[in-house]
Amino acid sequence: MSARETIDQQVTSHPVVLYMKGNPSFPQCGFSANVVRILSACGIDQFFSVNVLEEPEIRQGIKEYANWPTIPQLYVNGEFVGGSDILTEMFESGELKTLLETVKA
Repeated sequence: MSARETIDQQVTSHPVVLYMKGNPSFPQCGFSANVVRILSACGIDQFFSVNVLEEPEIRQGIKEYANWPTIPQLYVNGEFVGGSDILTEMFESGELKTLLETVKA
């Protein structure tokens, strides 16, 4: 399976997917840690995550998949939502919590 096919399968078979550096219990960059904190603050403690540091083909592939150059990347219900800065803004405005309420965890 190609990286693109793997990513497509991941984002369509899990309601919340975070491509990050490290994992939710041990993020390995501040931006990834920020997104994990935001998700937790929105009541999302269980989600599918991919450590791009362990999967270089996914690390490159996810940037092409979303046409977004940075990690972390959050997908909700199969749709790309954004990276750390966008998610911070959405969290502060309440928009992210509203979006995440559509997820049946």
